[in-house]
Amino acid sequence: MTDSVRENLIDGENGSLYVNNKWERFTDIHCHCLPGLDDGPSTMKEALALCRMLAAEGIATIVATPHQLGRFESFNEAATVREAVNNLNESLKNNAIPVEVVPGGEVRVDERICKLLESDRILTLADGGKYLLLELPYQVFIDIEPLLIELASMDIQSIISHAERILPTAAQSNLLLHWLDQSAHFQITASSLLGDFGPEAQRAAWDFLTSGRAALVATDSHDIDSRKPRMRTAFRHISDKLGKELAHLVCIENPLRVINGRDILPLSLCDQKEIDR
Repeated sequence: MTDSVRENLIDGENGSLYVNNKWERFTDIHCHCLPGLDDGPSTMKEALALCRMLAAEGIATIVATPHQLGRFESFNEAATVREAVNNLNESLKNNAIPVEVVPGGEVRVDERICKLLESDRILTLADGGKYLLLELPYQVFIDIEPLLIELASMDIQSIISHAERILPTAAQSNLLLHWLDQSAHFQITASSLLGDFGPEAQRAAWDFLTSGRAALVATDSHDIDSRKPRMRTAFRHISDKLGKELAHLVCIENPLRVINGRDILPLSLCDQKEIDR
């Protein structure tokens, strides 16, 4: 086996990747896998099918992130999500599907977020109290810097979900830099990198990576058809275009850091020659 193959190999049996001379698996920090809570799977059968596909993609740990607030106001509160995660994990175990699900939420931006966190109504990622996955409107720009500052005062860092698809926001490049200064991070979607959401989102996704602004890649998967996980293919494309070190950082290292409550590493730690090539 050549070194180039060893550096980026998917094992056909367990979905693991041979990276940096060891077998590793992905962590998915944004996934709608809980049955009957939002626009993800409707039934446990559909949820298990999605989790099988996630496992086949090489994903070991999934943060369940049902929508919270916005059009799901009064639904999917923290206690409900935790119970749904426990039920799904039990079914995964009974069906020998080798993934673990942990609680989280995709929280629609709202001026009440800090109070709702304090009253345990909404969830941080992996229920760890360090990272909050924020969803912004698609068509209207909102400057969330005051919210980011308030969350930072609670020692909570914000992760902006599917940043490449928030086109009005993506155009505000100077404000985005201010958000980064306020402990914000940008997550992009694996399938956006592959063009599944159209050329504009695809260009924005690659721009987020090449500019060093996005530190995390997740599936944002909802089902096994139109919104399926495409992490393995995205990992290969990032490795080919921007280097295996950056691919490892955004697809494996930083997502794992999120669920373990550790600091996200900036893309600047990667060899700039790898990023620019």
